[in-house]
Amino acid sequence: MSAVFERLLEESYRLIAALPMLLLALLIVWIAWWAGRWISRRAWIGRASKSNPFLQELARTTVRWIVLGIGLLVALEVMQATALVGAVLGTAGVLGVALGFAFKSILENYLAGILMSVRQPFAPRDHVVIDGNEGIVVSLTSRATILMTLDGNHLRLPNALVFGSVTLNYTRNPSRRFDFEVGIGVNEDLIRAQSLGVNELGRIDGVMDKPPPRALITALGDSNVQVRYHGWVDQREHEFLQVRSEAIRRVKLVLEEAGMDMPEPIYRVQMSEIGKSDAASQATQRQSPLAAAVEESVDTRATKDVEDQIDDEQRTHARNDLLDPAAPRE
Repeated sequence: MSAVFERLLEESYRLIAALPMLLLALLIVWIAWWAGRWISRRAWIGRASKSNPFLQELARTTVRWIVLGIGLLVALEVMQATALVGAVLGTAGVLGVALGFAFKSILENYLAGILMSVRQPFAPRDHVVIDGNEGIVVSLTSRATILMTLDGNHLRLPNALVFGSVTLNYTRNPSRRFDFEVGIGVNEDLIRAQSLGVNELGRIDGVMDKPPPRALITALGDSNVQVRYHGWVDQREHEFLQVRSEAIRRVKLVLEEAGMDMPEPIYRVQMSEIGKSDAASQATQRQSPLAAAVEESVDTRATKDVEDQIDDEQRTHARNDLLDPAAPRE
């Protein structure tokens, strides 16, 4: 046992002799930690990414860890532990590769969030369609893009999916075109049918004057000719679907008023007995359906069905939102 005690005694002497260098190494690490915090709080780092709070925090954290890492390397060098430095760096490299494969999707979403926070591809409350998912943009976090669907549902899309998908933004250009087709009898005056529909579209509240409404003949069917009517809506002031619905109704009525034949592929005959008063009322309606339609005008102004829900979501994710409403768009 004497050899064992001698070896333990030698190691104890070495440890005592190395205590001053160990204290110096710990002091270097503490100074590096303090210096990293001090540098990360400087104003020039905030100015470098003042328009993006996420990048601001990322830059501060990166600077802090870089300075601390340099301090650790210097401390190990003071302790003459260069072999340990190489082992640590090699282990870190292998560990980094393993973690990269294990958390591939998480890293992809995180990096995509960073890039989109810089690019700002859309703004809060933009109406978008991303990879077939339609909704209103609520917020952008470090890992997911939050949408509110038109049904009022909460939708989270991974940032990697959003970054690599085709995005359709209805809000960027508020003018949006609608169209619908009407079948006209083959013996009817198609020029007149086009003119009647276009004139009626121009009288509907919500249909823009520029670009003007148009009508095109698109197909010749077995029993009718397909006429497609186009119109434009300013989505900031009017509801797109409501304007389109009103346009279909009004064009149908004006064509019927003009006696245009609109044949159907299937006919249904329904016979019923009605009273004289009901017959007179229906005869009056048949005489002037367009006048009745104008009197019963439909409100086409823009609706705010999901605005309150979006406000609640944005208040919930206010601290984590990477989108800046005032930032320039891509």
